[in-house]
Amino acid sequence: MRRRLLLGAPLLLTGRAGAQTATGAEAAALVAILRAGNAVAVMRHGITDRSQVDTGDLANRAGQRNLSEAGRAQSLRTGRAVAALGIPLGEVLTSPVFRARDTAELAFGVRARVEDELTADDYTPDPALLRRRISWLRTRALRPSAPSATDILVGHIVLLGMALGRSLAQSEYPEGAFAVFTPAGFRSVLAAETLWSLAGS
Repeated sequence: MRRRLLLGAPLLLTGRAGAQTATGAEAAALVAILRAGNAVAVMRHGITDRSQVDTGDLANRAGQRNLSEAGRAQSLRTGRAVAALGIPLGEVLTSPVFRARDTAELAFGVRARVEDELTADDYTPDPALLRRRISWLRTRALRPSAPSATDILVGHIVLLGMALGRSLAQSEYPEGAFAVFTPAGFRSVLAAETLWSLAGS
């Protein structure tokens, strides 16, 4: 109930709203947007170990769902694909939750900087703070740091869904995927595997 009440006004939608990630010409167009800059990719953290559960303690790695070995390999490969595609990285911001931080650091190294506003909803028990974080993401996803840059914001599925004003299916925004935004609004989602394929990696 709390999540539904906090959705509020969604981000402007310019792409399709579907249950699958982009493929074919649509995926190639998303990569072209990222390569051109003046864009933001809201990246979901990499593949996680589903045997682990979150306790709500940001300082306790053992009490969080962390990246699996597959997620660590995925993040490294995505970082290589971004470099191979010539995507001009601007700011790289990450949620402080360890699975997001590890994703950002494995993929983008020292560029990654922790941004508290990207914290997952289940680590944000205060409704007023959660509303602020949703509002921040709505604004930041539409505001690249520079016209020639593509910023990467590494975060979580539920917070992005709240910003968009609807629930996101796992198939629509899988772990490791990029939700691509321009100043005009949300375009679509690029899965990690599709990004790798387009990079030839």
